[in-house]
Amino acid sequence: MGRTRDAGCVAAGVVIGAGACYCVYRLTWGRDESEKIWDDKESSDGAETGVETEKRAQAKPGVVVTARVEADSMVKAEVCLGVKSGPDVKVEAHSGAQSGGGLEAKAKALFSILKEQASAKMGRGGRVGLGSGTRTLAPSLPCPGGRGGGCHPTRARAGGKASGKPKGKPKSKSTKPPAAAWPARRVKFNFPYKIDDILGATDLQKVLNILERSNDPFIQEVALVTLGNNAAYTFNQNAIRELGGVPIIAKMIKTKDPIIREKAYNALNNLSVIAENQGKIKTYISQVCDDTVICRLDSAVQMAGLRLLTNMTVTNHYQHLLSYSFPDFFALLFLGNHFTKIQIMKLIINFTENPAMTRELLGSKVPSELISLFNKERDREILLNILTIFENINDNIKSEGFASSRKEFSRSSLFFLFKESGVCVKKIKALANHSDLVVKVKVLKVLTKL
Repeated sequence: MGRTRDAGCVAAGVVIGAGACYCVYRLTWGRDESEKIWDDKESSDGAETGVETEKRAQAKPGVVVTARVEADSMVKAEVCLGVKSGPDVKVEAHSGAQSGGGLEAKAKALFSILKEQASAKMGRGGRVGLGSGTRTLAPSLPCPGGRGGGCHPTRARAGGKASGKPKGKPKSKSTKPPAAAWPARRVKFNFPYKIDDILGATDLQKVLNILERSNDPFIQEVALVTLGNNAAYTFNQNAIRELGGVPIIAKMIKTKDPIIREKAYNALNNLSVIAENQGKIKTYISQVCDDTVICRLDSAVQMAGLRLLTNMTVTNHYQHLLSYSFPDFFALLFLGNHFTKIQIMKLIINFTENPAMTRELLGSKVPSELISLFNKERDREILLNILTIFENINDNIKSEGFASSRKEFSRSSLFFLFKESGVCVKKIKALANHSDLVVKVKVLKVLTKL
């Protein structure tokens, strides 16, 4: 009995060891081969399983029902907790296949059932953590830069509903009109050109006709700006004169609208660059001078008028037409702001460079406060301009022999301020130590001529 027991134990150990080795082989090295076999025979096994299942259902209906109940419970658990990977499910089936061929067939059938039910649930839109899945387009989300049907993909939910709004008619066209469709603010007249267009003779004639016939200040302003911009080019300066444009533009300086007068002065200023146009503009120079003096101080109209007068006095031909306004110019030189002072000085320098205008300049009544322009705290440009005026006046006095004509000029005249009072010379000598080198050189040049 002892030997028989020992032999039985050895045989049982051998059987158990062989089974354990087989299980290890099936769970590890044999897994890949079994997966290939299952994948290759999946379709055929499914058919065979279906036949076997039907037969089993006829013979043993309770077993099949139990298997299906177990499969449903396992699928529900898998959906709740996340679908398990394919190898894990197969391992469970493999563990059940160790008991024999019939058990292995049952495991395969169970696995097929599980796979079919999981696929059915996934096909209904279930998204349970897998990398692949269905994607739908949400019609409620607009494309970038577009309207209506969307370009943004969203993942489908269980039940087949998209994550956006429920599907309906795609809103391909908005009910609201686009921003560009709103009517723009209408003006009284649509001007046919842009103000910076370079026009030919035919188009310039049209603009001149519009300016001559229109009483609308807006149209007049646009036409004058267009003509002024075109008058910056030499070929159009001649064209505007030949088309009779100078009288039409000069007519606008009689209006009461300061903006219209400013634009008219700017256009005439550009036209006055050439001598032929100056011959046409000289007719209106007195009117321009009067308006420039009496208009609001430091205004845009005044600056535009001063620029036109400065261009008209570059040559000596028309300076005598403005000699009656010298006292007004010196008053503006004292009262105006920095920019007005600079422009007035440029105008006066033009007069001082013409010796024929010396007598009128020296006899002009000037404010005594004008001496403050020689103060060293003044701007560099103002100091250089006032020193140039003094230098030119001093040179003309010597060349024209006015040094001995002291009785001819009053104590409020420019002659008395510059020559007789001596205050001006003292102010200039005080500028010899100016920090600006250019001003210092200019002062030394003036002092050497005294």
